[in-house]
Amino acid sequence: MGRWVVCSAWPYVHATPHLGTFLHLLSADVFTRYLRARGEEVVSVSGSDEHGTPIEVEAIREGIEPKALTDEQHAAICGLLRRYRIELDNYTRTENPVHIQFVQDFYRRIYENGYVFTKEVELTYCEKDNLFLPDRFVQGICPFCKSDGARGDQCENCGRVLDPIQLIEPSCVLCGTRPTTRSTKHWFFDLPEFSDALREYLDSNPQLPDNARNFSYRWIEEGLRPRALTRDSRWGIPAPFPGAEKKTIYVWMEAVLGYLSATVEWSQRIGKPNRADEFWLDEHTKNVHFIGKDNVPFHIIIFPALLLATRRGYVLPWQVSSTEFIMFEGQRFSRSHGIGVWIDETLEIAEPDVWRYVLMAIRPETSDVSFTWELFEQKVNADLNDTLGNFIHRTLTFVERFYGSVVPAPGSLGELDEQMAAEIRRIPRIVCDLMDQMRLKAATEAIIDFSRRGNQYLNAQEPWRVVKATPEKACAVIYICAQHVRSLAILLVPFMPSAAETVWRQMNLQGDVHQQRWDSAGELAVPAGHRIGHPEPIFHKVDANEIRSALKTKQR
Repeated sequence: MGRWVVCSAWPYVHATPHLGTFLHLLSADVFTRYLRARGEEVVSVSGSDEHGTPIEVEAIREGIEPKALTDEQHAAICGLLRRYRIELDNYTRTENPVHIQFVQDFYRRIYENGYVFTKEVELTYCEKDNLFLPDRFVQGICPFCKSDGARGDQCENCGRVLDPIQLIEPSCVLCGTRPTTRSTKHWFFDLPEFSDALREYLDSNPQLPDNARNFSYRWIEEGLRPRALTRDSRWGIPAPFPGAEKKTIYVWMEAVLGYLSATVEWSQRIGKPNRADEFWLDEHTKNVHFIGKDNVPFHIIIFPALLLATRRGYVLPWQVSSTEFIMFEGQRFSRSHGIGVWIDETLEIAEPDVWRYVLMAIRPETSDVSFTWELFEQKVNADLNDTLGNFIHRTLTFVERFYGSVVPAPGSLGELDEQMAAEIRRIPRIVCDLMDQMRLKAATEAIIDFSRRGNQYLNAQEPWRVVKATPEKACAVIYICAQHVRSLAILLVPFMPSAAETVWRQMNLQGDVHQQRWDSAGELAVPAGHRIGHPEPIFHKVDANEIRSALKTKQR
């Protein structure tokens, strides 16, 4: 049995997450459920990232305190996670005492280790509002891709990390005036000191994805620069450095530590405060991160360097599963322009399990994916309804109609029956191999293909034609199909937990489907004579045009 920490990028709570943000939380939940079915020891963590300037700006605009805004958004996200059955061990928030104390202790330690220094810097300053303008208080044209509307911390178009003074034609987001620059003292992390150690880390971790690895190598080759640790902002964690009483920790340098603080909080909650160290200081622990490609430098460069700087022996990220972007009809998600799909509105369109499947089936693991309602219709109708649901319903209704709801004894198996039985025995390992490679999309496809093979097997054997003339052949086919349906129920647990429960209930199987061993999906464990429950359709078709029309009506 192995030990794992499963981490998901923390959604920023200035707005309800869209599909692309939610994807990382879902991926972490799917992988955690899979590991548990394998019998692995797992702690899975994430939380609401609620400090930083976007929240501060929004709060100023609404005339409320930042925490009032984040309280509301955090509660809303927690409610959505419950509805989607995202069951991480600890979904927490950055505005909590454990995280605040951990971050301050962490940076105090690396300061004492000599990896933090001060320097005077020129920062943007708004003469009209009489305040320094950190990162997102400034917007302008990206100096690299020339995209307008780039923020002072990062360009959404090209993904480059920026500094506000790099922007072309900058303006204050509060009043729109062009900022000046003023000198102020800030605290910096000596990232260049870890260039060699980071290169060694990349060299020794072949499982890291090529896109993340190559991006990180390029960063090192271009020359790492010290990273600012503090900001002139009141909404955040007070900096613990001597002389930094009016500074807060830069949100980008704080949120990545949430993986550790969330584990600490979890260990305290379960009454075993040493459990966090058992996970994060054990060299055999594998910690994996589900993030977007725009977060790669913070998880493969900055986060590992910070861990090294403590000299505590923290395990570094073993795998960083970074996805490309989900677009909406070819465009980047933008709430201000009404482009995209947000998690709260998805539940008005389809059940959570349907969305769980669709997001895994289109997971952009190698290139950007353009979500459309036609793509959604295809995945639901062709994959879920016509393939997976159809096979399960055909099998169980046949048992009910021709065998009085009792699984028949197989007698001798023919060649095709044996081939199908062999496929059932192999399928847990096939999906397992894909999951271990972080190929969640391919694993999802493998399960649908497995159900497709079940339909093909039924069509080839035609038990409805031979049920009376050659009853022993029909019995063998339906017996094998019943095993196939049971296997599907276990395989579906990580991806569609509610659907898995429905299949298990319709099969009238004993125990909890969530407690079944992963490898048991390869067993022919439904005995002849087993009485099933009443089958009903599990999925229903959707219509892209109807969805689009309903959304337009709602917007009006």
